[in-house]
Amino acid sequence: MDLNSLYNQIIVENSRACEHRHKVEGATDALEGVNPSCGDDIVLEVRINQGRIEEAGFTGEGCAISQASTSLMIDLIRGKTVLEAQALLETFLGMIKGDISDEDQLEPLEDAVALQGISHMPGRVKCAVLAWHTLKNILENPQS
Repeated sequence: MDLNSLYNQIIVENSRACEHRHKVEGATDALEGVNPSCGDDIVLEVRINQGRIEEAGFTGEGCAISQASTSLMIDLIRGKTVLEAQALLETFLGMIKGDISDEDQLEPLEDAVALQGISHMPGRVKCAVLAWHTLKNILENPQS
């Protein structure tokens, strides 16, 4: 299996995964993210306790890329400190913008690196970054 096939498989599997599709009990923050260009609409919920993301989940609908990206992001941020999540967020956004391509710098993104090729598809970038921008807004403007 070549790398592109593996990346496509990761995206498809995560777009269909249900593990992170749920409301978060005791959520400290929730925010809707909308991509009007293709109809992606998610509500991201997180529970942050003492600077650590204890739980995260989402509800909503969208294209395979937005759903996969949200699921992959939640896999990465659960259990991380807010500062660690912010670093992952900046790395992911840098990857999508094409500013970061070094494999060592991208290693912390784990399977989310499968979305790197989206940077060459301008029409899909908004889909890939929707959840990440929603998380960024939550972390920069916490409700709790």
